[in-house]
Amino acid sequence: MPVRQYYAFMSTKLRFGVLSTANIGLKKVIPAMQQGELTTVTAIASRDLNKAQEAATKLGIATAYGSYEELLADPNIDAIYNPLPNQLHVPWTTKAAEAGKHVLCEKPISMTVAEAKTLLDVRARTGVKICEAFMIRSAPQWLRVRQLLDEGRIGELRAVAGVYSYFNINSANIRNQVETGGGGLYDIGCYLVQSSRYAFGRQPQRVVGLVDRDAQTGRNELAGRDTQAGIDRLTSAILDFGIGHAVFTCSTQQIPCQKIQFLGSRGRIELEIPFNAPIDRPTRLFIDSTGDLTFSGITMEAFPTSDQYALQGDAFARAVRDNTDVPVPLEDSIGNMAVIEAIFRSGKSGQWEQPEQ
Repeated sequence: MPVRQYYAFMSTKLRFGVLSTANIGLKKVIPAMQQGELTTVTAIASRDLNKAQEAATKLGIATAYGSYEELLADPNIDAIYNPLPNQLHVPWTTKAAEAGKHVLCEKPISMTVAEAKTLLDVRARTGVKICEAFMIRSAPQWLRVRQLLDEGRIGELRAVAGVYSYFNINSANIRNQVETGGGGLYDIGCYLVQSSRYAFGRQPQRVVGLVDRDAQTGRNELAGRDTQAGIDRLTSAILDFGIGHAVFTCSTQQIPCQKIQFLGSRGRIELEIPFNAPIDRPTRLFIDSTGDLTFSGITMEAFPTSDQYALQGDAFARAVRDNTDVPVPLEDSIGNMAVIEAIFRSGKSGQWEQPEQ
């Protein structure tokens, strides 16, 4: 960020432009960032100008563009929020960075490890901040989990167990299209991978995965994936961290469910609605310090009502303002993609696979 622009931002807000009228942006991220302490949304772009104008009017955004290129050329934008379909994350993050804009990119940041690694050179060449939008990494309940683990509240962490699922069989939805990077592991399993790596503070040594694919969602030949029968509608995995294990199941054709537990040698932590935390009531965290199966030993901590997307935007803006690390740097994102790729490989080979280091 130029010096004059940097000092202006210190007394105002980081000005975001949004690439596309994706639902995640319109319904969750944009309204949240408009309420942020350090963020504002000043422009939105779509390849359909009418859609951009409609979104801008509805959300109170000052400027609408009929192309992404026009938005990137706007000198009054400091940063880009990129919620495009998965296969467009790296190309448009690269273009945004080369236009001098910081980038907050939706997860997963790429579709392969090799693709994600190209952003390291982009970051080095442009000097901008690039961050994967795992909003949980800025949420107070998740920061508290990190603190409890570091303090040894549950002893030594032995296992992480999680479930994340929803039901969606709409063939027109990008989550059900192979070419756009659809499927459970990319869309929601990435959170379970991220959570496990966050808890153990390291990469798993090896992983094994079981993948059930939906033959109705088409065929494609994308690198690193078993694509013979469409998107993965049910994926389960075991991640071996050496000092403990993580196990999870994610599904796009299952009753909606979100659960995650952190199990230690002397206790257990559970987060309530861990990934889509409500914005209309406090979030809660439960600590079991006795193992009493009647639950008499469980204590609860409540966190004030907040919007984790607003907190994510503020954390990103703070990193830009102070020139510090973003909540999820590229190295972390590459590590996450390496585990996802290894799970897909295991689903094809039927063997343990080692994530790329």
